[in-house]
Amino acid sequence: MARKFLYIVAALIVLVIAGGFIIRIYESELTELAFVPTAKFEKQAAFEPSKYAGNDMWFARPGKIGNPADWLPTGAAKAEIPGSAAIFFVHPTSYIGRDYWNAPLNDAESQDRARLFLRGLASPFASAGEMWAPRYRQAAIGAFLTTKPEGQQALDAAYQDILLAFDEFVAKVQKDRPIILAGHSQGALHLTHLLKDRVAGKPIAKRIVAAYVVGWPISATADIPKMGLPACTGPDDTGCIMAWQSFAEPAEYDRMVKVYNATNGFTGQPRKDTAMLCTNPLNGGAAPAALIKANLGTLKPDDKMITGALIVGAVPARCDDKGFLLIGDPPEIGPYVLPGNNYHVYDFPLFWANVRADATWRLRKYLQK
Repeated sequence: MARKFLYIVAALIVLVIAGGFIIRIYESELTELAFVPTAKFEKQAAFEPSKYAGNDMWFARPGKIGNPADWLPTGAAKAEIPGSAAIFFVHPTSYIGRDYWNAPLNDAESQDRARLFLRGLASPFASAGEMWAPRYRQAAIGAFLTTKPEGQQALDAAYQDILLAFDEFVAKVQKDRPIILAGHSQGALHLTHLLKDRVAGKPIAKRIVAAYVVGWPISATADIPKMGLPACTGPDDTGCIMAWQSFAEPAEYDRMVKVYNATNGFTGQPRKDTAMLCTNPLNGGAAPAALIKANLGTLKPDDKMITGALIVGAVPARCDDKGFLLIGDPPEIGPYVLPGNNYHVYDFPLFWANVRADATWRLRKYLQK
């Protein structure tokens, strides 16, 4: 497994796009014939309520040996004393097969990829506390490449697993313990629903340090009012949402906006012409723009792509009027940049050190309140 780390932000990181809204924008380039499952959709049986009670259904949880999110890049010091938060992280899509609409849990390849994703994407949060990262029957990449009803059915089925895992997480975590929620791409999609269904209007909302819902479009007006938490407006805010979608310049996202404009938000109102939520990860959402000197470290693999290191001051960041996070000239972070200078697959690695600092600082501010 250690040797396979080369895929964290390189060969395997490209698969992060499998769970993203962005995939729908490139249907013409990524044909249905290549990825959409050929099998008939079969409704998967619901897990029994105790399914997540043991260690087997978790990539990471307290007491489980071999937490992939404990990995650190060169240049990142291990926290002397981990924070007191409980972190619930939902990994992005790692199943690219066509045999099933929902990934079987015994598919070794997709499970190994998910572990690798947790190394690169969940590791910034590990210093803030104990990591909980569930295994789930994720929707296949093809669910995002088709207009067939099976695609949405697969996503709905995957979300049921996330709900069950979250309920077990809440039941096991101490009742006064602060909580951090995080996820990317398909994982972020599920988090948007989780916030709406399990956090909004409920006592647990007071325990949320922050929710990092990254790599999925969220309407600031058609979604946020139903998600239970406001957008973060500065690094001292707690109980708020951090969200961004990264593009280098010149950014070409017209097709993405077109798809976004054709959907309705959680409020039932159209997302058309509403700004997407963008909170700048370099300043905790305090301002739309931040200079390159504010970037504490971008995660980049070495030349042999066996390990990774932090590059300080790699990119600046600014939220534009549409709600996209622009990072200036295209950085040389890896080969998997999507058309239009879309750095979706690098949403977390671009700001790895800032995300780590942001989570630990918000936890400190939460505990001071």
